[in-house]
Amino acid sequence: MSHDHGEHATNRRRLAIAFAITAVILVTQVVGAVVTGSLALLVDAGHMLTDAGGLLMALVAASLMLRPATSTRTWGYQRTEVLAAAAQAAVLLAVGVYALIEGVRRLTDPPEVAHAGLLVFGIIGLAGNIAALLVLAGGRSANLNLRAAFLEVVNDALGSVAVIVSAVVIATTGWTRADALAGMLIAVLIIPRTLVLLRQTTRILLESTPAGLDLEQVREHLLGVPHVQGVHDLHASQIATGVPVLTAHVVVDDECFLDGHAPQVLDALQACVAEHFPVAIDHATFQLEPPSHADHEAQTHD
Repeated sequence: MSHDHGEHATNRRRLAIAFAITAVILVTQVVGAVVTGSLALLVDAGHMLTDAGGLLMALVAASLMLRPATSTRTWGYQRTEVLAAAAQAAVLLAVGVYALIEGVRRLTDPPEVAHAGLLVFGIIGLAGNIAALLVLAGGRSANLNLRAAFLEVVNDALGSVAVIVSAVVIATTGWTRADALAGMLIAVLIIPRTLVLLRQTTRILLESTPAGLDLEQVREHLLGVPHVQGVHDLHASQIATGVPVLTAHVVVDDECFLDGHAPQVLDALQACVAEHFPVAIDHATFQLEPPSHADHEAQTHD
């Protein structure tokens, strides 16, 4: 247990350092976008804003996950990450759409861009991204939070490279439309990720079946457990990342309630959903019923 707490503290320190670096880069890029008039730098700053939010979310989640559940929050604060991710995706989508629209406008009427300042701020951004990558690299496989944070910073580094390239092109050729193209390229890179994030968070908030879990296969396996006659009101959803849950009403033989066999049936059902599917479900609740229970049970469904 002490080892787990030590590793958790180390991971939180990594996230805190990466967030601090990203926040400094964000402020620097906003200043740089104002000074240089660069769309690419402005879009990359918007990207950094979202990624800083993602790192902060991961850092807060790492702390909130330690809080125990209560009678009013039976799952604790685990769903906080889903709400924050949905807000993060909405902001990022708005930035991406704005970049595409503004990029098209700037292609037809390119403004002056201070390429020297653009190059300086691009290099500062890339240096910060590399520093954050080095901090996160050692723990990127520890959990999903750190893995996602590492990928966020990788995307930031690609955005900084696009800014640097556009600055070099403008400096060597005078073609100021390169800035608009770089901004649009960054938008093209971030919009698909935004749509994926929105889809994932929406699935969780709508309590859809977790991706990778086929409920018909689950039902088939449950019906294969000895003494099980039927399965109805089968539901599966996801509380937060890595926390799938499942509930079901299971009709079992009458003798299971007479000879004390019901606990073994319950153990077999829980082992089934925890071990036999790509999505392992440790939080499963089964209501065991005799066949006669259907006569006075409220309306049920498959």
